[in-house]
Amino acid sequence: MVGLWPFHSPKNDVKWSSQSNGLFLGKHGSVVSAGLIKSGMPQENCTLEIWLEPRRIESKGTVIGFYWPEARIVPFAMRQYQNGLVLERPTKNDAKGTAAVYVDKVFSHQGPVLVTITANRESTSIYADGVLLRKFMDFRLSRQDLSGRLVLGNSPVSPNTWLGQFRGLAIYDRELTSDEVSQHLTDWTNSEHPDVARNHGAAAFYSFNEGQGNVIHNQVKLATDLIIPERFFVLHEQFLERPWDEYRPGWRYWKNIGVNIVGFIPLGFFFCAHFSSLRNGNGAAAKTIALGFMVSLTVEVLQAFLPTRDSGMTDVLTNTMGTAIGVVVFRYNCPSIFPAGRELRVEDSNILAVPS
Repeated sequence: MVGLWPFHSPKNDVKWSSQSNGLFLGKHGSVVSAGLIKSGMPQENCTLEIWLEPRRIESKGTVIGFYWPEARIVPFAMRQYQNGLVLERPTKNDAKGTAAVYVDKVFSHQGPVLVTITANRESTSIYADGVLLRKFMDFRLSRQDLSGRLVLGNSPVSPNTWLGQFRGLAIYDRELTSDEVSQHLTDWTNSEHPDVARNHGAAAFYSFNEGQGNVIHNQVKLATDLIIPERFFVLHEQFLERPWDEYRPGWRYWKNIGVNIVGFIPLGFFFCAHFSSLRNGNGAAAKTIALGFMVSLTVEVLQAFLPTRDSGMTDVLTNTMGTAIGVVVFRYNCPSIFPAGRELRVEDSNILAVPS
């Protein structure tokens, strides 16, 4: 019950703002592009503009992510972590590895912030409301990284939702200058309908001014409109993710490890007692550990079909470890209850019959 709850896909928690242009995303909310946002020629220069407001300044979650369906790779993702942003992309020499940088104090006050990421072949710069925060020489993006299926408010491959409001989003096939970054801030904040025509080089432009419906129009190319599904979803749920890919430094990760181990200790204890009590009680420990492994594996396989849960091998290993600990606890504390692994019979005991 704990491993599979809830048993359904919750309704997509997305709603339009009634006060101004914008789209609110809740705990189980996400949006996806109808088609692939293509990069055209492999250009080195690019820009991503995103006007957003988190529900809380100190929060976590994936704000935006791109996904390549054929390669099953997330070429770029941006996550909020506390009051800053984490930018992630695969390493150049290993698609399974991840390169990441962190920019703090992006959200220094409650309210909307225009985040602008510009990149060329030498560096990547991050602006907040027109002010340059950081420039990274060893973290470079290209237009190729800002392509594929676009997901807002959640990771494309695992449930990691972001709570907040989107007010605008644009992708450019060129690097904006610092003056253009400042001018675009004025365009976004002072106009309900920003002048798209002047923003030459835009590959995608979403102003979130529809106010109703389940479509956010790309004012550059309609084939890549954003769609609000009826149900919450994960675009490509991971299936039995490898332990080293699941690792996340921090207290929450190790807390989950402990819960997964402790939760299966009772299973190991009581089923070892049960198997030991059977007439053919040989191999009770091995049978119990195998049972714990199969129960955990079944839960993790089923979790791959639930958008609110993760499917990974870490839980299988830790649950099996907890089962084994339960077996050891039983054997250590109850070594003589079922001697030699046989069923307890009258002739094996020292109980004396008492005359009536």
